[in-house]
Amino acid sequence: MAMIPCIFGTGRSVNFLRNPFATTSTTNDTSTIINTHINWKETSEAHIFKVDLPGLKNGDVKVDMLAGKVLQISGDWSKDKKEKNDTVRRLERSGGNFVRRFRLPENAKVEKVKACMENGVLTIIIPKEEVKTPYMKLVQIKG
Repeated sequence: MAMIPCIFGTGRSVNFLRNPFATTSTTNDTSTIINTHINWKETSEAHIFKVDLPGLKNGDVKVDMLAGKVLQISGDWSKDKKEKNDTVRRLERSGGNFVRRFRLPENAKVEKVKACMENGVLTIIIPKEEVKTPYMKLVQIKG
């Protein structure tokens, strides 16, 4: 899902290529959507999320399972400290909070979520379970 910040003063972002399972919180702080690139891959065994979070450590990131099978990934980038004699020539790395939410499909085993952070990449693995189909029986009509 591509997120493009709105430039018309609403403070909201515009979703392109909408994923029916993905949601992103929008606030007036545009840093909530900056630099949180996420890939979601579904295999036969699990849903796998890979999140690029350069410079963050385990304590800076939080992974929650919300009611209704919603995966929430949030964190905080701290701003670089400016020394008294520093002159900033270009500032592209900003600090701030981010929150991303994804509605998971019915087959996600949310009680078995695993997450690990390595080299600035957060990997979340959510195993899949077999979705039970409702009982259905064909009844023969006589007569």
